[in-house]
Amino acid sequence: MSRKPPYDDFNGQYIDGSWRSGQTGKSLSNHNPFDGSVIGEITLASKADLDAAYKAAAQAQKSWAASLHSERTALFLRVLSILDARKDEIIGWLVREAGSTLLKATLEWGAVRAGTLEAMALPSRVAGRIMPIDVPGKQSFVYREPLGVVGVISPWNFPMHLSHRSIAPALALGNAVVVKPADDTPVTGGLLLAKIYEEAGLPPGLLNIVIGDVADIGDAFSLHPIPKLISFTGSTRVGKQIAALAATGPHLKHVGLELGGNAPIVVLDDADLELAVRAAAFARFLHNGQICMSGNRIIVDARVHDAFLERFVAHVRTFKTGDPADPATVIGPLMNARQKAAALRSIAGARDAGFAAQLSGEADGLLVPPHIFSGVTNDSTLAQAEQFAPIAPIIKAADEAEALRFANATEFGLSSAVFTQDVARGIRFARRVEAGMTHVNDISVQDSPFNMFGGEKNSGIGRFNGDWIISELTTDHWITVQDTPRQYPF
Repeated sequence: MSRKPPYDDFNGQYIDGSWRSGQTGKSLSNHNPFDGSVIGEITLASKADLDAAYKAAAQAQKSWAASLHSERTALFLRVLSILDARKDEIIGWLVREAGSTLLKATLEWGAVRAGTLEAMALPSRVAGRIMPIDVPGKQSFVYREPLGVVGVISPWNFPMHLSHRSIAPALALGNAVVVKPADDTPVTGGLLLAKIYEEAGLPPGLLNIVIGDVADIGDAFSLHPIPKLISFTGSTRVGKQIAALAATGPHLKHVGLELGGNAPIVVLDDADLELAVRAAAFARFLHNGQICMSGNRIIVDARVHDAFLERFVAHVRTFKTGDPADPATVIGPLMNARQKAAALRSIAGARDAGFAAQLSGEADGLLVPPHIFSGVTNDSTLAQAEQFAPIAPIIKAADEAEALRFANATEFGLSSAVFTQDVARGIRFARRVEAGMTHVNDISVQDSPFNMFGGEKNSGIGRFNGDWIISELTTDHWITVQDTPRQYPF
């Protein structure tokens, strides 16, 4: 493939197919979390900018909804070609802006590519129904139509993927989109995707990116009358606020909420310990634990606890902490000073609680080395809080029954994992875990574009991917035709 000039001019908003400055007069400095260097300045959006984005989306969506399925599929084929041609450029942005290690950035690029492939198939999978009806001479049809305009609020941890997994299916199904990416990742969470879709020939107005302060456009994003659904990925606290705005504002809206997690990784007494150790370490420390599906608690049967702990500590001790651009680095920088402060509070709290530090180290800038604590109680703050940091709590369970009680004793229910060499036992255990997703003999961090993704309890509402996202991003319209005149009682 021929090389193309790299994308540039990430300094404002993308609205109605044009690149423009935000109207607030304020700007956002975009920093590399590893070395603190400024990688861009972005002028911030006002409510007027947000309103323009939503109005452009509403206008463009009408003709897009009527476009041929083949036209939408062809768009994603072009996006796929651009993702391949610009792979190194995209990965470089994820390393610089999101603090991603090369491994994590490559995995994220792959997730965006896989989501694009799935989006290519979605237009032809939208189907209505012909229904029976108990009225003589009447036909009954249920049509499935696009919702209209979808608002997307995305986080900073997997910014490109977690924006795109809503953008791509929304566009594929005939909707238009307005995106508010996280302040920490405005490029990879939004503006970079706008460049890709612009290059692919997406008509103006169908994808809009607004970057602004929460004080200026935060509530207005969800309260605006145009969007029919707000798709939010982030904390449970903010997700509840968005749900309340969607319910109490002047226009009732659908919501798709993928919120906090506290994934248990359960190691039963017959587990393959070498497999369990490597999987638990990968699930806990990938992207420094800054993943909603990260293995937040490692629950180990007492009969194999000591052997597991010894091997786990030895394995994690080999992890390199440092520059995320170095292929050997496993632990890169945390996203920002807030995340570092929260990590250090958790570490201090674990020490104060008397938990044994099996592995530790001193922070250097935003680099926090991996920490492992044993003797952790399942009801402790360390175990019950979502740790967006490279901290691994090891919890001893007396037996399988206690391990299951521990796994379910949380307000969250997103992902989970169980390790056992008895597959039937693993499935029985998995079906009793109160979570949207449970994986037997594999990591908790999994997201397949054609399999269901979503949580229970305080981990969210709604489902992503495949046929589930078709249901979320479309609506049913019942239409009947009376072929022969009816006789009415009056």
